Amino acid sequence: MPDAVLRLDDLSIRFDGQPVVEHLSLSVGRGETLALVGESGSGKSVSALGALGLLPDSARIEGERRLGDTDLARLSPRQWQGVRGSRVGVIFQEPMTSLNPLQRIGRQIGESLRLHQGLSGAAARRRTLALLAQVRLPDPERLIDAWPHQLSGGQRQRVMIAMAIANEPELLIADEPTTALDVTVQQEILALLAELRDRHGMAMLFITHDLNLVRRHADRVCVLYRGREQESGPVDRVFTAPQSDYTRALLAAEPEGRPAPGGDAPLLRARGLAVSFQRPKRLFSRRPPPFEAVKPLSLHLNQGETLGIVGESGSGKTTLALALLRLTASFGEIDFAGERLDRLRGDALRRQRRRFQVVFQDPYGSLSPRLPVAEIVSEGLRFHHPALGEAEVAERVAAALAEVGLPADCAARYPHEFSGGQRQRISIARALILEPELVVLDEPTSALDRAVQKQLVTLLRDLQARRGLSYLFISHDLAVVRAMAHRVMVLKEGELVEAGDCETVLSQPRSAYTRALVEAAGLGGCRT
Repeated sequence: MPDAVLRLDDLSIRFDGQPVVEHLSLSVGRGETLALVGESGSGKSVSALGALGLLPDSARIEGERRLGDTDLARLSPRQWQGVRGSRVGVIFQEPMTSLNPLQRIGRQIGESLRLHQGLSGAAARRRTLALLAQVRLPDPERLIDAWPHQLSGGQRQRVMIAMAIANEPELLIADEPTTALDVTVQQEILALLAELRDRHGMAMLFITHDLNLVRRHADRVCVLYRGREQESGPVDRVFTAPQSDYTRALLAAEPEGRPAPGGDAPLLRARGLAVSFQRPKRLFSRRPPPFEAVKPLSLHLNQGETLGIVGESGSGKTTLALALLRLTASFGEIDFAGERLDRLRGDALRRQRRRFQVVFQDPYGSLSPRLPVAEIVSEGLRFHHPALGEAEVAERVAAALAEVGLPADCAARYPHEFSGGQRQRISIARALILEPELVVLDEPTSALDRAVQKQLVTLLRDLQARRGLSYLFISHDLAVVRAMAHRVMVLKEGELVEAGDCETVLSQPRSAYTRALVEAAGLGGCRT
């Protein structure tokens, strides 16, 4: 095995006496990628954070932790500053919460260069532009001065990767680095990380729930379940001849099946829908032309049907959905259940909003951390039905939680007390309590492991069959789209590339772009 860059021996982590990681031993060598896999709550991220001393003071960490010849357990706070960001780079899972919303992208990357390399001014800007180009961000000269909220989820994740590799670390910890990225960019980013790993002899600890990526990009794999190692070894051996029942269950947890046939009654129709944003004007220069986020397109969605929207990060998927819901300014006609949404204003529009709801990509960021689940789920109900009494509100909250598979005692708890899959079920309950006709699902499974994804897909299909719901399903995961959607639309740079029946588009794509998406996802077409 290559020289060990990171070694953990008998690592155990406890919170208030409760074990979350028990007797974990692993090592990752120079030029090697070790994948740490397991379902949500298995201890993957906690193990990495514990190794780097990033857990709160309430955590009790036992066992040996070494970075090369350095005993990490003996480092002072000042010594840690010289290790984190320099010898060890970290790509965190949620780029929006990891980036400072009050600083431009260039300044945030430049801060690490200044602290660890002493670069500033023009030298730091040149290095930052090179890093943005390395991670395949378009137009680095523009994005270096952008704010985090102006970037798509995939673009923000690539900024995080640029920050992590800025100082050419010995060890890169990549915690779900491709969660927000479409399949083609996933392959590009992981190929880039492999290239950097090989060029600099860097070790990589790759934390992920995506077993397809592990199969393609890791050398060895360690499988965790409830904080305990189930098995480890070379990827080929573990994937072809798994020894543990849990590993076999993980490998079998692929979203499968197809949705029940949809209806033929029209619900949502758009004609010539387009979205553009005015670019900022620079001093002493002409205002540049508007940015076309969504170029004119038309679509339709029937009652009880799922329309999948796929494409790269920044292709306009979420912007299209926001325009359809009248949450961002747009041009064109939007017809919902026979009424022109694009003509509605004020109270008339607010009354219609009860009929279409949204489940957002980040289940933690979209739930208020200060409110218990009962208040989160009932907030829309109280707004649209102010005459309801407390007893009836509580009854409807309990019914909504039960419908998404959560017990009634969840109502008094707070979002931080739940796993990612449970939080997403709370988001679905919040949408369903208003009995909508249309639900927009914006990457609802991207942050979830495959086992939980499979459960959520089954839940969404069951809800659709029982309620006759229509879904606008936005995702970069074509395996999930295949299991959910009746029809699919493919977007690229805001333009509609092709559209049609899901099975036909994914098994017989007409455009080179769609073929690239399907090949990157490793699909053989829609399964029936």
